Amino acid sequence: MALDLQKYRALCKRTLAGHGLRNAAALLAEIPAELGVDTYGEHGAVEALEREMRAVLGKPAVAFMPSGTMAQQIALRVHADRRGRRAIAFHPTCHLELHEDKAYQRLHGLVGVTLGEGHALFTLEDLKRVAEPLAAVLVELPQRELGGLLPEWDDLIAQAEYVRSRGAAVHLDGARLWECTPFYGRTPAEICALFDTVYVSHYKGLGALAGCCLAGPEDEIAEARAWRKRHGGTLYGMWPNAASALANLRKRLPLMPRYFEHARAIAKALEAVPNVAVVPNPPQTPMMLLYLRVDANAFEQRSWRIAEDEGLATWGSVAAGGMPGIHKVEFAVGDSTLAFSPDEVARIVDRLVN
Repeated sequence: MALDLQKYRALCKRTLAGHGLRNAAALLAEIPAELGVDTYGEHGAVEALEREMRAVLGKPAVAFMPSGTMAQQIALRVHADRRGRRAIAFHPTCHLELHEDKAYQRLHGLVGVTLGEGHALFTLEDLKRVAEPLAAVLVELPQRELGGLLPEWDDLIAQAEYVRSRGAAVHLDGARLWECTPFYGRTPAEICALFDTVYVSHYKGLGALAGCCLAGPEDEIAEARAWRKRHGGTLYGMWPNAASALANLRKRLPLMPRYFEHARAIAKALEAVPNVAVVPNPPQTPMMLLYLRVDANAFEQRSWRIAEDEGLATWGSVAAGGMPGIHKVEFAVGDSTLAFSPDEVARIVDRLVN
């Protein structure tokens, strides 16, 4: 049966993954009012967020953007125009390639070059195989479609140095940058220091309202602001989203090590559950993919039964897992997950699969 998401959510009072299914009242209650309103991004909560993000990310300038799709296309366009090159490179599962209807090509005249294979991180050798001059290379940390996989720190340094030696910029798709900090044992600013420009999401990982920030050198971010206006992204009032971002950054960035350790403990407990494989194992961030040997309809029916009987939201449905009989779900560990012990999570997953 097709998933009726609204009906499913209405059944549930608790959530296994992420930060929970918060209603409008709960989301509004998280918006601090004392930061003030903005007018077209000037003053108020927007400037307060940008000021704090400059310190957190360690970059000279930051611009609030209403969406990551907008922010990343703008960053890559700026790099391309400055270098007089149109080719940009990224992993085959990059958000720009999978989820944006080739907007980088249609709106900005950029040419995408994929690096490596979809099932693994790209490497320095993959970069060296690109013969044409590149304007920029986009690095996603962590790689969402690979379950939050991260390159080793030394590999990341070597890749960034090589890209710059070829005259290209290094851009960070840091939608989930916050979740990388425990694995690397480094602050966001220390990670961002490897990159020319950085995009970070406010709702992914942090659980704020929609929106993001783009950070980098002052002249490039000034140019990005001009492109934001051209995209229709400089809205009259953006303060609710910016204030939500600031509040949730302060609340949840310090919790990332706790989410990370809980994710690893859950992965360990899931090893005892038949027909379940965790990728990667152990997790490298507070997220993972669960590959399940299960019939999709059976999984959905069990999920609905748990929602109806216990008011607990799990996943509702599964995605194709790349092999017959195998499906997958994404498991993000957040505030809601902390309420469940690893053994409890394993028992719930067992009920869904077996």
